[in-house]
Amino acid sequence: MVAPDRSAAESYAAMVDAVNAQKLWTHGPSAEGDVWSGDAARAFRFDPHRELDPNLEVIASHVRAEDVVVDVGGGAGRVGLPLALRCQRLINVDASPGMGEEFLACAQEAGITNAELVQSPWEAALGVTGDVVFSSDVAYFVRDIIPFIEKLDAAARRIVIIALWSTSPPNRSAPLYRLVYGEDPAPVPAYTDLLTVLWDMGIPAGVRFLPERPWWGQELPKTRQLAVEFALQGRWLRAQDRARAARVAEANFDQLFSAESQGFRPLWYADYRELLIIWRAGDRL
Repeated sequence: MVAPDRSAAESYAAMVDAVNAQKLWTHGPSAEGDVWSGDAARAFRFDPHRELDPNLEVIASHVRAEDVVVDVGGGAGRVGLPLALRCQRLINVDASPGMGEEFLACAQEAGITNAELVQSPWEAALGVTGDVVFSSDVAYFVRDIIPFIEKLDAAARRIVIIALWSTSPPNRSAPLYRLVYGEDPAPVPAYTDLLTVLWDMGIPAGVRFLPERPWWGQELPKTRQLAVEFALQGRWLRAQDRARAARVAEANFDQLFSAESQGFRPLWYADYRELLIIWRAGDRL
């Protein structure tokens, strides 16, 4: 195999570096501890027995009853635990103790016995393999993307699936960030950046866009106060800037929201579409 041109990967790493540098400037050094604990982890906990939404139905269609599924960065099991009900075994590889705690508790409460947790960063996880290797909303934050992809591919016996959004969720608050901090946020890598890396590696990945709108924010805030609070959600905002950001959001309310019968719709939300990047394990051009 010809060694891939690293320029696409270098560009990818530069984007992640820019995001981290800007975060350091606005937020200061990261606090010690697990940032995905407590309420942050519980927000990603869903009933594994719920009726599958159209997007999750498509993901599940790639899973067979006899499969071992590896969910890389599977968090509290939002996707992985419903898949565990449809496969032989699920392995969730996640570095966050908070997410892992929610995953195990949710599996136990749902009576799921074929799901296990490997609490580790993916790059450090040893001996984890499966028929399907799946990862959702993780690649945005991976600086050294080629080793990450190579490990996904090596761990899969049949297919690799990476789920992302057409507009990366960390970028969805860009207009708010601009209003509060006076500059554009550094964008995290998009799915097109990941595809460029894959193609440079000779991996013939395909793309499938999914039908459902984002699972977050589907219920519109009913009052102006709730709408402003909605605008301040997310990790883009420093806690000490919250009061000022609320004043900014209130002053620019008509630019940020449209009033509808169901509530106030955020105008900065694009028509997000979830997509799957899929390839057969070991395939190379």
